[in-house]
Amino acid sequence: MLRPMPRMPSRLNRTEMSVRDKVWQINWSLIAVLSAIAGIGFATLYSAAQGSLDPWAMKQIIRFGIGIAIMIAVALVDLRFWVRNAYILYAVAFVLLVAVEIKGTVGMGAQRWIDIGFIQLQPSEIMKIALILSLARYFHGAGYQEIGRPLFLIPPLIMVFAPAALVLKQPDLGTAMMLVLSSGALFFMAGVRIWKFVVVIAGGLAAIPVAWQFLREYQKKRVLIFMNPEDDPLGAGYHITQSKIALGSGGMFGKGYMMGTQSRLNFLPEKQTDFIFTMFAEEWGMMGGLVLLGLYGLLLAFGYAIAIRCRSQFGRLVAHGITTTFFLYFFINTAMVMGLVPVVGVPLPLISYGGTAMLSLLAGWGLVMSAYIHRDMPISRRGLGEE
Repeated sequence: MLRPMPRMPSRLNRTEMSVRDKVWQINWSLIAVLSAIAGIGFATLYSAAQGSLDPWAMKQIIRFGIGIAIMIAVALVDLRFWVRNAYILYAVAFVLLVAVEIKGTVGMGAQRWIDIGFIQLQPSEIMKIALILSLARYFHGAGYQEIGRPLFLIPPLIMVFAPAALVLKQPDLGTAMMLVLSSGALFFMAGVRIWKFVVVIAGGLAAIPVAWQFLREYQKKRVLIFMNPEDDPLGAGYHITQSKIALGSGGMFGKGYMMGTQSRLNFLPEKQTDFIFTMFAEEWGMMGGLVLLGLYGLLLAFGYAIAIRCRSQFGRLVAHGITTTFFLYFFINTAMVMGLVPVVGVPLPLISYGGTAMLSLLAGWGLVMSAYIHRDMPISRRGLGEE
């Protein structure tokens, strides 16, 4: 006697997952690498305060705990939710950027923050993540012919350059540059033809003389000092000069934990934020710096592997965009403190002291994790169901 064939679950049902299933799918190895990098940051901030958890290390530990909770919560959310609400999140981030211009808090000569009591919110950090989501949403499901039409690229270009202009006005050249570069990588992954990048880059180079006139005086000095730091070693060139001295004094294996002279004697400026890599390298040397860069490289491998594995275009673009943004963070920061690029205000991710940057980055990695958990989920062009 033949038994009836069991009823196979529909394609959609096979992509639906319970919360328990999603928790089992969380990539704990990725979280371990993030925690290792953050742990290095806690120890370095403890050293920066000369052996005290206050004022930086303890706050950073608390923020990291909150950030990991946010990351896991974001990862468990259905990827289709982010497709449907990508433009809303972008609009919120854009409104916050406008609010900075109206009622922003001024700090260190720049108007970049909104004081909401328990934290000073930096909307430009939120925009980095929201912009990737909105661009991934726009290009999701777009055909090769659509992307090839110049008019099709006008809306995403506006989405990129409108917030970049607001950030540049704060002024924050480093963040504006990151918005443009990370978006460019996403345009490339979406299938925009190479010749269009060549045209944009050529136009940008041709506009440098005009853009130079709009730079603040201190920004011009940073560029000139980058070309020749010895011109003003006690003025505009002081930061990079002291940074190079600290890097060189660390040698191969460093001076030892909490033994860095440049940082402990306060020769090294902004040792808890932008120049924290220099302090770390002075204490742990070139080998310590390579270990940290190796951990960053491992995170990149996780992120790009997840992007390749995703079935949906939206998941691929989000994972690629977040990972590229993370790369730009640590590449620009480390290149800056070595004198390879002009000094700009870009923190070292998960190491530098700062609340909004850490929370937004961990939320971004939560989106990468969501792409991983829902990697086999087909998403329609509108993000409502199957493709």
